[in-house]
Amino acid sequence: MTRFTATLLGLIAAIGAGSAMAQQQPVIIKFSHVAAADTPKGRAAVYFSRVVDQRTKGRVKVEVYDDSKLYSDATEMAALQRADVQMLAPSLAKIAALGLPEFGVFDLPYVFDNYAEVHRVTNSEIGADLLNRLQSKGIVGLAYWDNAFKQMSANKPLRRPEDAKGLKLRIQDSAVLQAQMHALDAVPVVMNFSDVAAALKAGTVDGTENPASNFSTQHMQDVQKYLMLTNHGYLGYAVIVNKKFWDALPADVRSSLSSALKDATTFANDIASESNNDALEALRASGKTEVIRLTAAEKAAWKKALVKVHRTQESKIGKDLVRAVYKETAFEPDKL
Repeated sequence: MTRFTATLLGLIAAIGAGSAMAQQQPVIIKFSHVAAADTPKGRAAVYFSRVVDQRTKGRVKVEVYDDSKLYSDATEMAALQRADVQMLAPSLAKIAALGLPEFGVFDLPYVFDNYAEVHRVTNSEIGADLLNRLQSKGIVGLAYWDNAFKQMSANKPLRRPEDAKGLKLRIQDSAVLQAQMHALDAVPVVMNFSDVAAALKAGTVDGTENPASNFSTQHMQDVQKYLMLTNHGYLGYAVIVNKKFWDALPADVRSSLSSALKDATTFANDIASESNNDALEALRASGKTEVIRLTAAEKAAWKKALVKVHRTQESKIGKDLVRAVYKETAFEPDKL
């Protein structure tokens, strides 16, 4: 064998070995979110990570960063668009703030009475069309995950809507939620979720709106005396991914991820109600926060006070979209 041939064969072998090593490197997906690990979203993200590892036989690794460990509410969307992270599960309210006000339909108070009504929208052409609109922002929408319905909290009972007058109430960055608080004559305060418990303790805000699971895992029972079961709004999430990253993945990897996400979505939605019911029971047992169940008359007063938000926001969201959601949920605001 000539020296040239030996060198050439060695080079080919080295290239082959390098290629094999490259093929062995797993695809890393950083999945960032702002909720605690023991919330429905936190548990579903871990479940998704585990299923992906099994389905891809380690070709793809999903690294979950919970509780704002990487990015806050205010910074995670930009991080996704830069591809500093590959996957998020932001609340639907935050997507409206991207310049897609139609997602504000999910924030309309009392537009959904239960999970079944939510799913009639998210599993319909309405839900699919909304996710498709994310592509204009360099994002692929993959799924909807439930959390629960939101409850009002404060250091005084809010049995009727007028009880909220003048209170500084934390909200997500949402035009609909700002209008909601203005309808109560309250002062909306936009704030990162990770900062809320400290702000409540310091008195920067007087109260907030949250599902029981978020309230409990952030230990808000230590700084809020009352939790009113208003069930006034739905809090859900969209699982989204950077479009360039997603499109560059091999087709079989995308297929495996989609299959794993389908199972994770079923898991997320199955545990949402149970997790929030368990959180409510734990709150009652703690004795720190009084859980107030509204009477039928009190609940009707809340609905009547907040239905005006639909009228003021439908032109921004899209009147046809709002009417399409009404049709799916059988919501009749004029009868309230």
